[in-house]
Amino acid sequence: MKGNKPEYFPVLEDVLQAAQIISEISEITPLKDSIRLSKEFNCQIRLKREDLQRVRSYKIRGAFNKISSLTEEERGKGVICASAGNHAQGVAFACCHLKIKGTIYMPSVTPKQKVEQTKLFGGEWVEVVLQGDTFDDSSLAAKIHGDQTGKIFVHPFDDPKIIEGQATVGLELIEQAKKPIDYLFVCIGGGGLASGLISVFSQLSPNTKIIGVEPKGAPSMKSAIDSGAVITVDNIDKFIDGAAVKRVGDLTFPICNYYLDDMITVDEGKVCQTILDLYNRDAIVVEPAGALSIAALEKYKEEIVGKNVVCIIGGSNNDITRTAEIKERALLYAKLKHYFIIRFPQRPGALKEFVVDILGETDDITHFEYSKKSSRENAPAVVGIELKHPDDLQPLIERMKNNNFYGDYINDKPDLFEYLV
Repeated sequence: MKGNKPEYFPVLEDVLQAAQIISEISEITPLKDSIRLSKEFNCQIRLKREDLQRVRSYKIRGAFNKISSLTEEERGKGVICASAGNHAQGVAFACCHLKIKGTIYMPSVTPKQKVEQTKLFGGEWVEVVLQGDTFDDSSLAAKIHGDQTGKIFVHPFDDPKIIEGQATVGLELIEQAKKPIDYLFVCIGGGGLASGLISVFSQLSPNTKIIGVEPKGAPSMKSAIDSGAVITVDNIDKFIDGAAVKRVGDLTFPICNYYLDDMITVDEGKVCQTILDLYNRDAIVVEPAGALSIAALEKYKEEIVGKNVVCIIGGSNNDITRTAEIKERALLYAKLKHYFIIRFPQRPGALKEFVVDILGETDDITHFEYSKKSSRENAPAVVGIELKHPDDLQPLIERMKNNNFYGDYINDKPDLFEYLV
């Protein structure tokens, strides 16, 4: 525990009331054993499958609890929210179910799949507005519109009713687990789910260690905890859109700061490899934010040996068109994908020489851009090469240099590299 004890903290009675309210629409999601992960980390690992909710994420819990709490007068004004996708779908479903008009702002970079699902769940009761590059941009636009129209703003994480709704995940977990949970890994974006889980476990299972996990490129909660106060992280990687928040909540920060046992970040590439492993080996489809808790296990592999561990899979709203980027990021993280500027001599047979004499037996060219310049002795090409093992990189570079093909290595040059990935 660090910092001051939070002024707002959900009480168990409010969480139990929330559970009663959302039972009308929310699934009791399963807690499933993971044979593969349990063997890999030599402990018992179970997955809380919030990806199996009817809107494919836990966000329906908080959204429905909040909107159900509105007075008739507030319902008549309609609601407005901002979301990178999952909260939007929860709000949309709640609006349609309760027959309340809603306006939903989403970042312009939101995967198409999440936008279409939001419209599907909301039907005629919801209008979707794409505006801004990040959740925070959309949130500002939504708040301005709400102030102008009088619509009730439904915050995705920084609201007592939202937090109490998400806390119902914890109630289910404790009932399903049968025996004490030693470690609980949870994704953190704004902190609503983590705050809810903390409120339940601190009262019903205080010995459980709760580990918060967020993307390395969007460390808003970790930055706030390290600083001792809520701060805005201006430059974030938006790839893990469900957790790419510049600023955590004023209500959620004190709870997480005081109660979390640890707050860690995970590289986006590691998350991508986790997504691929879950799909290929377990037939589980998750979105990037949904894979964060499992991707964090590697950092705790020594501490969790022999322990009872639970990971929350927060959502499965992934767009299949992102698969190529997910694979690319996974390969880059594993140091199996490398980009070079290659200097090809402008003579017949140069490419054949490169393929036969420079590439290793298991090396594969996956990207090639070349433009012949007749007035030059050598012409540059951008070449992407996939390796079977990271140790194959240095011998490849040595062969390039010894045969005068080597121009430059692009992976560690961000200004150039961002144009390729």
